[in-house]
Amino acid sequence: MPGLLLLAAALFSSWAQLPAEASSWWSLAMNPVQRPEMYIIGAQPVCSQLPGLSPGQRKLCQLYQEHMAYIGEGAKTGIKECQYQFRQRRWNCSTVDNTSVFGRVMQIGSRETAFTHAVSAAGVVNAISRACREGELSTCGCSRTARPKDLPRDWLWGGCGDNVEYGYRFAKEFVDAREREKNFAKGSEEQGRVLMNLQNNEAGRRAVYKTADVACKCHGVSGSCSLKTCWLQLAEFRKVGDQLKEKYDSAAAVRISRRGKLELVNSRFNPPTPEDLVYVDPSPDYCLRNETTGSLGTQGRLCNKTSEGMDGCELMCCGRGYDQFKSVQVERCHCKFHWCCFVKCKKCTEVVDQYVCK
Repeated sequence: MPGLLLLAAALFSSWAQLPAEASSWWSLAMNPVQRPEMYIIGAQPVCSQLPGLSPGQRKLCQLYQEHMAYIGEGAKTGIKECQYQFRQRRWNCSTVDNTSVFGRVMQIGSRETAFTHAVSAAGVVNAISRACREGELSTCGCSRTARPKDLPRDWLWGGCGDNVEYGYRFAKEFVDAREREKNFAKGSEEQGRVLMNLQNNEAGRRAVYKTADVACKCHGVSGSCSLKTCWLQLAEFRKVGDQLKEKYDSAAAVRISRRGKLELVNSRFNPPTPEDLVYVDPSPDYCLRNETTGSLGTQGRLCNKTSEGMDGCELMCCGRGYDQFKSVQVERCHCKFHWCCFVKCKKCTEVVDQYVCK
């Protein structure tokens, strides 16, 4: 018991020293970025006015201004996917403001922070790759990926694929710039956090790269499919999110060594690959609102009375109990198809019991 108290005191002490919420490039998701036609290429004021960019990211902005709107779209895609994946967890990826986006909770090197870095980096790869294919960016076009060796010889390799190679390279350059321009002492906790962020950024980018697959379209008389044209296509982002959530569940606890490398806390486990998530700090329990850690708590959150999982009232409410109330839900029902051609439905109301954490 004394050991647990000492650990808790040490954790509180380290969290209490967290810096105030820092602005982040994630804020591009919260503050709409002007489209390229709205400004002159090379004009600095646009980049200097965008919040959350590090010096290196601001220089990239000046060189690639037309990319910025798509970086914002990628960040927004990542945030939405994070909120979907954690919708039934105590920490549900809530955004708290338009500058730091997630607040102080991201200052802790937890599993949740690891996932957020990965999924937002993945969002940028996704958005830039697609913008290339759609001809929205002057520095890239359709994918130039080599023809897969296992593609049947009589199928054509062409079309206009998503340019995942360019999306990967640009996302690496932009997202990692913030971490690479930091200069901390070798073996310091600060360096450990930088390496953690870089590892998780890379895992996110690779998730998009690995899930991209070949898509094909048939040609021929009356849909005979005598000929196929194939190209590289991004997977639905939900598939990327699902894969990263699995990586979150199996994330490895690491620490910084004196040599300035990340090493496993428990050496009995296999070392993480570049596709795995890592974390350096234990997660808060997220049960109560805490200004120090940035936890919003679970008071007022909906819970599932019959579930024994994390969305269940017992775990979601952290044993504090819950209140019950009734709500009226309106749904479409008794739908009928009418010739030709529309569907007509009635509206049905139902009174349901709902539960919220105390």
